[in-house]
Amino acid sequence: MTRGLLEHHSRILAAACAVCSAVPQKEPLEWYRQEYGERTGSLIIGLQADDAYHSIWFLVLSGFLCLSLIMCNLTRIRSLIRRTRRKEESIGKIWGAWVCHLGILILIIGFSLSQMNQEEYSYHGAPGMARQLGETGLQVTVDDFRIDQREDGSIEQYNCSLSVTDEKGETESGESSVNHPVTLHGYDFYQSSYGWSADVTVERNGRMMQKEQLHVGENFALDDNPDIAIVFYGFYPHYDENDAEQSTTGGACPDQPGYLYMVFFQGEMKYMNVLKADEDITINEEYSIKFSNPSYVHLLVKRDRFEWIVLIGAAVALAGLVMAFYLRKR
Repeated sequence: MTRGLLEHHSRILAAACAVCSAVPQKEPLEWYRQEYGERTGSLIIGLQADDAYHSIWFLVLSGFLCLSLIMCNLTRIRSLIRRTRRKEESIGKIWGAWVCHLGILILIIGFSLSQMNQEEYSYHGAPGMARQLGETGLQVTVDDFRIDQREDGSIEQYNCSLSVTDEKGETESGESSVNHPVTLHGYDFYQSSYGWSADVTVERNGRMMQKEQLHVGENFALDDNPDIAIVFYGFYPHYDENDAEQSTTGGACPDQPGYLYMVFFQGEMKYMNVLKADEDITINEEYSIKFSNPSYVHLLVKRDRFEWIVLIGAAVALAGLVMAFYLRKR
């Protein structure tokens, strides 16, 4: 019966994860409504399918699965001990599956703790630029960014040199590249992407109302007026209004930034233009929107205090498989 419950809970959790894997995670409500329609988008948010692995239902299902694994292992211990004493079967055949289940249990516990406590930040910066990393108290400086090319001109690797200074003034430096993160002050820095982003500031009647950081192609809706959406459509590092063919490429340090934006009202585009660094948009004579701080390098920053539990669980599960398949009497 215990084994049946274990299989039942495993199937339910696997099916739920398979469904949610088809839904892009952690997007704003307006994005889901645009992509899936008003009802489906609201349903995704209501069921917490937009952040499935932090949802209540995922934690409940994971809890039931852990309970089933614990009960399954506990109820089998006596019979496994008796079989071991009889020495009629190999240790691997007797204990392999049990050890594997124990490893899976540790994996689930470690993964759940990681998802509930993991810190994750998105960092955008250009070489020579220093910025605070969220609320961590760390200041991150992009020292250099380079793109390695092969002999045929194709891109081989993206490399970003970083310096991270904590509140005590202690600095750690390193280099992050694609698939090779660097750990500085306990945080893992991943080279996520390369491109342009900008800080977008919204004021209403002269008072700060909202501030967002957008990558080219991203958008956001105003907090107090969701019918109005701002799109950061493109960026020109060396903008010249007299040049009919502007380039969106250039060096890491733009000298004359130009921000190509679009304004939507209730899903319909109303404005499209290019803003210079010292200009702003005025909407409905009350909203003032300004673009600033063009960025170059995109980093994903994570800190996981429970990763070691996941590694232990994986090692135990692997040991169980080795025992089950290789430690058998000939």
